[in-house]
Amino acid sequence: MILDNLSLFLRIVEKGGLAAGGREMGLSPATVSERLAALEKHYGARLLNRTTRSISLTEEGRELVDGAQRLLAESEELEARIRLGVERIAGPIRLSAPSDLGRNRLAQIIDRFLEENPEVSADLHLSDGFVDVAAAGLDLAIRYGDLADSSLIVRRLANNSRIVCAAPGYLERNGTPAHPVDLESHNCLLMRFGSDVDRAWPFEIDGARQMITVRGDRIANDGDLIRRWALEGRGIVRKSQWDVHHDISAGRLIPLLREFEVAPIGLQAVMPAARTQPRRVRALMDAIVLDFRADPQIT
Repeated sequence: MILDNLSLFLRIVEKGGLAAGGREMGLSPATVSERLAALEKHYGARLLNRTTRSISLTEEGRELVDGAQRLLAESEELEARIRLGVERIAGPIRLSAPSDLGRNRLAQIIDRFLEENPEVSADLHLSDGFVDVAAAGLDLAIRYGDLADSSLIVRRLANNSRIVCAAPGYLERNGTPAHPVDLESHNCLLMRFGSDVDRAWPFEIDGARQMITVRGDRIANDGDLIRRWALEGRGIVRKSQWDVHHDISAGRLIPLLREFEVAPIGLQAVMPAARTQPRRVRALMDAIVLDFRADPQIT
């Protein structure tokens, strides 16, 4: 409302009277007087000297003319920049993803998207821990699992199984586990999520979900490093299918204990709820969804 009143004030000064300024904006004399009074109350100063025939600016009024012109110009520029992001595919996008998926899958999608949309820039945050999308000021995030936060807009990308696997060299040296309990005698590579280490791996055994406690000589909070250790033959991992399915297809990793896997969870893209998402964010979201849907999944 203050900007509207400033615009009215400038129109009054330009036209040389309250009535003339009001007519330009389609306002009645009473409304013009009320809004000018509100503006003077806001600044705590008289802005115009008024007589029945003319008006003149006070010292404070002259200062406000200069300031109001700058404020309105900046407001118009800001609105133009915002509308640019809403109406065109342009502007910055801040997003978050798990480290392995972000480095080896999402980064390639972003590269193609930026090539096709050169007015867009991307700020990618990689983390295997929980990230609060709204608090971190993110436009979107890629997450594993079904989400309980109903304040987020959710688009499901795919189902996601977590696959136990190891490099051929490791299995040649240490044998291949035939049952989940065999993992207790193997070196397992473990993920850390915050203060928690993922030592309890779930399996479907005899129709019931059971947790097998595993151990190993390497723990990390970076999923990409865990996968690289596995490729080097340093142990057995339990990884998202989207992180390892190319390695499995190429024979670099061998899937294990598939018949004991628990049901898959979701892989989702999430955005903060908003009445209107910038077009650039919606366009990148669509590109991510299409990329995952086009990719054959491991079954």
